[in-house]
Amino acid sequence: METVTLNTGIQLPIIGSGTNTFGKVDGNYMGDINGDTSELLMAMDVGYRHFDTAISYRNESVVGKALQESKKERDQFFITSKIPGREEYYADENAVKKGVEQSLQALNTDYIDLYLIHHPWDNLEQMLSMWRVLESYVDKGTLKAIGVSNFNEEQLDYLIENGRIKPAVNQVESHPGKWNDEIINYSLEHQVIPEAWGPLTRVSDQAKEALNKIAEKYNKTWAQIILRYQIERGVVVIPKSHNKERQQQNLDVFNFELAEEDKQVISQQ
Repeated sequence: METVTLNTGIQLPIIGSGTNTFGKVDGNYMGDINGDTSELLMAMDVGYRHFDTAISYRNESVVGKALQESKKERDQFFITSKIPGREEYYADENAVKKGVEQSLQALNTDYIDLYLIHHPWDNLEQMLSMWRVLESYVDKGTLKAIGVSNFNEEQLDYLIENGRIKPAVNQVESHPGKWNDEIINYSLEHQVIPEAWGPLTRVSDQAKEALNKIAEKYNKTWAQIILRYQIERGVVVIPKSHNKERQQQNLDVFNFELAEEDKQVISQQ
């Protein structure tokens, strides 16, 4: 697995697995938690070591259970979780601490590799206050790196300028039809690693047709072409699948490089 180096010096696997429908009834985001770790263990079996969860997904405990069931050492895995941008989590210092401790307890771990503010809200100073509490957990080694999710340029810049620790990651929506080039490029310019959530979602039939034409040249799938494109432009990807074959395919993107003319076509999708 290839990695990227965060501005903290930590190595982040460039492909991870999303988890927001794992461990839930019928694989439904809003479904009840059933504790089923089969998708996670399947992903571990085919080679995933980077997993992305969140308090809002309600399934941190399922990820924690899978880590225990894997029989692998904790340091074999890179775990990301997220604290919601909701008032109950940012109201004051204790509210932030309660969120972090909630994640640690649910994941059954004494540290989290990367912890993100899940969503911004309309008060930059409040976000900075939350950030400062997260910084204190970095100082203790409880959070190895901290970052943000869905932040725009102004919000990201405010933390860069006023925080003590620079955000390591900005996780944003990025896929054909919504590549989000501006914030990705801005993040890269400021040594903040961009990470794409939903990289294989909402892909139109028209885009799939164009991507399939390119995929044929490389003996790959349209999904593998998307993931390779993101990786080549410095974006970490967290695709998600409940299917073992597709999980394997999503990792099989390191044995080819895209031609410039193909990247031009992909960028227009």
